[in-house]
Amino acid sequence: MPQDPRSRLLAGLPVTERRLQLNGIATAILEAGDGSSVVLLHGPGGYALNWLRVIPDLVTSHRVIAPDLPGHGASDPIEGPHDVKRMLDWLGALIECTSPAAPALVGQTLGGGIATRLAAERGDALSRLVLVDTLGLVPFQPEPDFGHALTEHVARPTEATHDRLWSLCAFDLDALRERLGPRWEWIRAYNLEPARTPALLTTQQALMEQFGMPAIPRADLRRIEVPTTLIWGRHDRATPLPIAQAASADLGWPLRVIENAADDPPLEQPEAFLKALRSALGSN
Repeated sequence: MPQDPRSRLLAGLPVTERRLQLNGIATAILEAGDGSSVVLLHGPGGYALNWLRVIPDLVTSHRVIAPDLPGHGASDPIEGPHDVKRMLDWLGALIECTSPAAPALVGQTLGGGIATRLAAERGDALSRLVLVDTLGLVPFQPEPDFGHALTEHVARPTEATHDRLWSLCAFDLDALRERLGPRWEWIRAYNLEPARTPALLTTQQALMEQFGMPAIPRADLRRIEVPTTLIWGRHDRATPLPIAQAASADLGWPLRVIENAADDPPLEQPEAFLKALRSALGSN
């Protein structure tokens, strides 16, 4: 058994890993499956393997492309200035290089903010948009206990601050640990490894400032013509459910609520998440 946490998490997962140069950024990508393409974008401080509990099922019916965002996981950081256009060019290059036809784009938290901006500006590149507990609908203002735990972990990433934050990212962390078994320790180790490097901190801060913390202007959201669905954990403390409910009512985007989940339904409630995702994708 390989010893590093990334290799341990990859072991047995039905994907191929490769690296592509996308807009000048060496990017790690997980790919598998046949059928219409689905691109999965993870959240801040994460990596493509955050989708590990839904990829095995999803690849039975779709071609799945899951990248590590720049500066995350095994992808290189952005060299030079960070700006919105460069990230959207990176995502456009990813889609062009991996998807023969316009894919469905699924973005979680920060990944959702990036996906939404692409849909607003280059919607013809997509067939569908699915936003999972996304950032960007309103200015980022998490519940106070979540904000304090997040600030503490970013400043001092230890096992204790990691688990304190995750106790708020999950509806029931003890139950999640039990379901994950040994994978929980590998996930925690892989979360902490890059969190202690300056490259991730710099990239994460820049991406949050551009895509996660400010609200996307409502006029830009109204420009999105691609079919869009919201999927939300009922107990999200970072971006609470009423934000999604208000956006759904205002923009006409269907909202599917995942019970017994906070801001990471794909990891915490994969079966319910997959049911909601397949409905959004128009597949059984």
